[in-house]
Amino acid sequence: MTVAFIGGGNMADALIGGMLHAGFKPPEIDVLEIDLARCDELAARHSVRMHPQPGAWLQASEIIVLAVKPQQIREAITSIKPHLRQPLVLSIAAGVRSQTISESLGTDHVVRAMPNMPALIRAGITAATALSGVSAAGRADADRILSSVGTVIWFDDESLLDNVTALSGSGPAYVFYFIEAMQKVAREMGFDEAQARALTLHTFAGSAALAMQSHESVAALRQKVTSKGGTTAAALAKFDDDKVDEAIARAVRAAAARARELGS
Repeated sequence: MTVAFIGGGNMADALIGGMLHAGFKPPEIDVLEIDLARCDELAARHSVRMHPQPGAWLQASEIIVLAVKPQQIREAITSIKPHLRQPLVLSIAAGVRSQTISESLGTDHVVRAMPNMPALIRAGITAATALSGVSAAGRADADRILSSVGTVIWFDDESLLDNVTALSGSGPAYVFYFIEAMQKVAREMGFDEAQARALTLHTFAGSAALAMQSHESVAALRQKVTSKGGTTAAALAKFDDDKVDEAIARAVRAAAARARELGS
């Protein structure tokens, strides 16, 4: 399988690293990246073929991964279209509809996916959807690429990917926001920076791992930590007073609305 990445940013870097770890070979991967310094960086790290401009080399690619920012997608498609045959197109451009890509490239062999930042350490979660023109083999090929950086969930309804973008795509920033707040108050309570970081990060990592491994709901696990009249109950009561759950819901819905705007 030969794969060409259009764009060499952080998510492309993560996918290439995951693919190589999963058994792909460097000669199977090409990358189009106009930033020459970034070309040198990725070539040194992954030993893949780097190209500063589109060209005939794209004709050998069986899969094209559109890994550019949403604002750059039309320009990227225009530049590569004359050089393509009939590859499977895998887009990880947030908010860009499959139909937009299909109409621009004149193909219905399009998979749209939304990975998230933990893909950088192969611990991501990716949502994916495929147009009707994608064969079972094409879907399997896309899954092989995406699963190299974590878990993949396939959806029949592409409209749900805007909600995925708001939930798991933007979600790491929500978690980091909460971690920042806990570390800040830890410093104010007298812990040094290293202690605040360790106490907070291990709490998040351990709690997430426990929730992943447990057969109980997160609500049940929360209740196990919460003794009546205890310290945890006092903290959660303050969350309820401040309607933190409602604020989180509003934030996620705002992200989903923005994702729909970008797609339009």
